[in-house]
Amino acid sequence: MRFDAVFRFLFIVYCVEAGVFLLFSPWSLFWDRGALQIPFTLLRSVCLSTAFRGAVSGFGLVHLIWSAHDVDSWWRERRRARLTVPSV
Repeated sequence: MRFDAVFRFLFIVYCVEAGVFLLFSPWSLFWDRGALQIPFTLLRSVCLSTAFRGAVSGFGLVHLIWSAHDVDSWWRERRRARLTVPSV
């Protein structure tokens, strides 16, 4: 396997993992517990607001869409490379 294929695969795995984490973690109990430990009242209220949670979830959705785009382009490149016969 070439280095660029390994790098692309690792990037896709990262995007999926980060996307799932960012999509669901703001709505979990762990988020609430962690935010309640923030000593600054303003920052705590921002982290617990639904708008901020939605923004974090949206960023996770961007990661998932990005990974789906990379998988699609990777498959198209592989299919194109298989169909193209090198001339001798």
